[in-house]
Amino acid sequence: MLHPENSSEYKGLTVNDGVEQPSIVNPYLQRGRFARRRLTAADYVEGILKGNVTILGQAVTLVESTNPDHQAIAQEVIERCLPYSGKSVRIGISGVPGAGKSTSIDEFGIHVLERTGGRLAVLAIDPSSEKTKGSILGDKTRMEKLSVHPDSFIRPSPSAGSLGGVARKTRETIILCEAAGFDKIFVETVGVGQSETACHSMVDFFLVIQLAGTGDELQGIKRGIMEMADGIVINKCDGDNVDACQLAARQFRNALHLFPMPESGWTPKVLCYSGFYGLGIKEVWDMIFEYVDFVKANGYFEHRRAEQAKYWMYESINEQLRNGFFQNPTIEGLLPRAEETVLAGQKTSFVAAKQLLDTYFSLLKQ
Repeated sequence: MLHPENSSEYKGLTVNDGVEQPSIVNPYLQRGRFARRRLTAADYVEGILKGNVTILGQAVTLVESTNPDHQAIAQEVIERCLPYSGKSVRIGISGVPGAGKSTSIDEFGIHVLERTGGRLAVLAIDPSSEKTKGSILGDKTRMEKLSVHPDSFIRPSPSAGSLGGVARKTRETIILCEAAGFDKIFVETVGVGQSETACHSMVDFFLVIQLAGTGDELQGIKRGIMEMADGIVINKCDGDNVDACQLAARQFRNALHLFPMPESGWTPKVLCYSGFYGLGIKEVWDMIFEYVDFVKANGYFEHRRAEQAKYWMYESINEQLRNGFFQNPTIEGLLPRAEETVLAGQKTSFVAAKQLLDTYFSLLKQ
């Protein structure tokens, strides 16, 4: 008998960690009359352009897969969808864990859909376990209103150990969502490490959610995050916390005056709101729309998009070089011995790395 775990024919995809996993569906159903036809790149593109969210989700799964066959189809789909992309407003939302990002996104999303119509895609990046590479992917459960809204698409994705917790394929997913007719894109980061830098490189407006009353508001005033932020909002401004939020807002405004004027010419604003009670949401969106109009008028909007495209070209080059190195059979065989010499103190890390790289580049010349 043919066992599904030993046959590539019966391999399936799940979305919990972005890599190939055995399908939870009975593999033998594919043999019967309920077998589902494999979609071609043309099928994916047609479904995406029609706004079919089921096919869009399947295409995103292909993008996140590490299977070379899946990647080949995914890249063809992305290339064919590219001419239909670029017409959305991309908003990055970051903040420390517990700042209320998911609840705020739920309120932000419902407000903008009711106010302007259109369609909204939320790409929520969930931190992956360093041990198992799996993710909980629980963001969708905290977006109760958006998760049932007919014009929203919520895609939790695992960070899968990529830099700063931002999913490696998020930028390509944005292209697919835009081609599917989503004119507003939210990218939520895990809010730790360097995730803000990666998120900033793929969005038009970068919103930072802060908290007050945590003991030291100045802890949130970090030069790097402040220089990237196009807007700062203080969440949980309700009840007894209103005065603390207003104080934190004043401290952030004072800190912003110490930094050079951003390249966009826009002075970041600091607002207070309550995501739980839905207070101040309109003012946050007024700020975002004002920013978009401002940077489109002075030409910075298109300049930033062009710089981001260039940035991701170099990131893709770095990624391909890294994968080529570690997937080389000769290098794979030499790495364990190199590790042993470093651990034994026989070579420094730098010498061992240089020798491996020299070997790799010499192989490329052959």
